[in-house]
Amino acid sequence: MSMEQMLLNIGFGNTVVADRVVAILTPNSSPMKRLKDEARDERRLIDATHGRKTRAIIVTDCNHVILSSVHPDTISARFAALVRNPGEVQED
Repeated sequence: MSMEQMLLNIGFGNTVVADRVVAILTPNSSPMKRLKDEARDERRLIDATHGRKTRAIIVTDCNHVILSSVHPDTISARFAALVRNPGEVQED
């Protein structure tokens, strides 16, 4: 399985193509809030929080910004596990 076919679980059954992820960020700083607002204004924001608190911001190589309610450390660990063991199923 190639990297571009691997899907990264970002919570609540939502996935992102792992090869497209550029950064996994915490949403607490002012620059991250501006990033989120600019993406919303430019229609590049994808909200995958299901109405819960945003805990992670994922930036893709196509400049989309994805909001997740899963902690960034958890998503990063899933990403690392996916790279180490490509065939392994990720738990939510």
